[in-house]
Amino acid sequence: MGYRVFRDSQGTEWQAWDVVPQLTERREIERRVRMDPLEHVDRRREPDRRVIKGRRPMLTAGLDGGWLCFENPIEKRRLTPIPADWTRCTAEALERYLKSAKRAPRPSTAAELNDSARPPQ
Repeated sequence: MGYRVFRDSQGTEWQAWDVVPQLTERREIERRVRMDPLEHVDRRREPDRRVIKGRRPMLTAGLDGGWLCFENPIEKRRLTPIPADWTRCTAEALERYLKSAKRAPRPSTAAELNDSARPPQ
């Protein structure tokens, strides 16, 4: 994963990094030593009994190949596909990528929600 910090032409500092999602399963190989079938009646209906715990993230169409994430304290943007030269291009080129990126929702933390609920002092 690459990571860069740069300032745009307005003086705003941005962080940029690439996100490449990978769907991996906890067990990737068969760990059982004995592979000979046992003499018994198998009650399983499905050949694989593995249970995947937790939610699998649902990706928006077009994001399954990864994206370039731009973030500052106020907003977040995503650019897809990831430009091949983004880790070594100039700050000006990185700003062009930023301008073509789409705004993305920022997840709210509990602290941010509490701060917004308080009246200004």
